Amino acid sequence: MSLIKDKTVAELVSENINTAHVFKKHGIDFCCGGGISVDKACEKNQVQLDDLLEDLQNLENKGRTYDYKKWDLHFLAQHIENVHHSYVEETIPILIQYTNKVAKVHGSTNPELIQVRDLFVEVANELTPHLKKEELILFPFIAKMERAFKDAKKVERPHFGTVENPIAMMEDEHEAAGDLFKEIASLTHNYTLPEHACNTYRAMFHKLEEFENDLHLHIHLENNILFPKALALEKEVLS
Repeated sequence: MSLIKDKTVAELVSENINTAHVFKKHGIDFCCGGGISVDKACEKNQVQLDDLLEDLQNLENKGRTYDYKKWDLHFLAQHIENVHHSYVEETIPILIQYTNKVAKVHGSTNPELIQVRDLFVEVANELTPHLKKEELILFPFIAKMERAFKDAKKVERPHFGTVENPIAMMEDEHEAAGDLFKEIASLTHNYTLPEHACNTYRAMFHKLEEFENDLHLHIHLENNILFPKALALEKEVLS
């Protein structure tokens, strides 16, 4: 276990996606902030290292898991688009309706719900163009590089110069969306419902938490697996 504490949070989640649930339980960021060691993450978040290591030791694989690191980059990008991008696009209109309705009905007695609504609108405005930039620019170039590598060919330098540029932009936007959701989680006390919550209120909290969990996995797959491999691949195929 002494070796585990020296690994980064992102490495552990990449090796076993189920560890994400352990980090989530302890309030440790495994996507945007996953580049630090387990030891440092515990120190930063005031988590007892021994407690976290025990949870990791006792972790049992439940359900089907995937070794995303072994997937071809194009296949991984397609998976992200088909699963996570589709989820975001389908869920944003639902949450816009929920947050508007709950803020209107309960905002006078729970003013934080107005902030939650406004913050989610910011998330939606961040993510909507973000997904399209990935789908229309970044992911196709990654697929082009992978084809070239398999065919032992070179590719011309893209109009954006190097894949580092769109990746840096995507990572900045990931961090912005993640920070907005941290505010939402804080305002809602990690989605703890008050006793007077109506069904729409309950549905909103459930959907917000689901959205945040999906966003964490979505960002992890890109920041910690797809993007580093794309950066390494570019060195091989750029003419």
